[in-house]
Amino acid sequence: MNFIVVGCGRVGAELSFRLFKNGHQVVVVDNDQKSFNRLHPDFRGRTVEGEILSSDTFSRAGIDKADGVAVVTNSDTMNAVIGHSIRVHYPNVKQVIVRNYDPAMREMLEAFGLQLVSSTAWGAERVQELLIDPSFRAAFSAGNGEVEVYEMFISPKWDGMNVSSLLDSCKDIVCVALTRAGRAELPKPDSKLKNGDVLTVSATLDGVTALRAKMQEAQEA
Repeated sequence: MNFIVVGCGRVGAELSFRLFKNGHQVVVVDNDQKSFNRLHPDFRGRTVEGEILSSDTFSRAGIDKADGVAVVTNSDTMNAVIGHSIRVHYPNVKQVIVRNYDPAMREMLEAFGLQLVSSTAWGAERVQELLIDPSFRAAFSAGNGEVEVYEMFISPKWDGMNVSSLLDSCKDIVCVALTRAGRAELPKPDSKLKNGDVLTVSATLDGVTALRAKMQEAQEA
């Protein structure tokens, strides 16, 4: 596939090399030639220096053949303007992803209807989870961490209890799978839990916090 990465900072350079290593055609765009020095020595994609709001720059980057564009400059405002401009003027581009750095700017980016990745918000969410309870492993993150899929181990305290007993009173949480001896199944509310099971749930932070508190109470009882 053909991708354009706008902005060759640390994120842009790393993303470009990852895409290249996975066999994609990559063009990196930046208005500063020195920025391309951040690219990995083994990177073999193209680089285009030019004003990143210029149609000529995007034309030289081959946007007419691009499957996707990642806008990852260090300016949230610039990312919003570029992302919106690409969606309006280049409808052939299937995916336009923009980077959000300042969480306070997320609403502005979302107002444009852009698909965004907030590295700051996502990173803070991960650190918070590990600080609170590393026994709940985040297996998948949707959006920017608003909803996640967690794997949790069933302790002896919950042996013989059913799924509904564990999740009752916990809002914003849905059971996804129950794994026992390496075999997963879609659990029912009355499915019995056993010590050593791995329960996979989808939850918001509030939901998983309530579940942690409930399990902690059971441990202390």
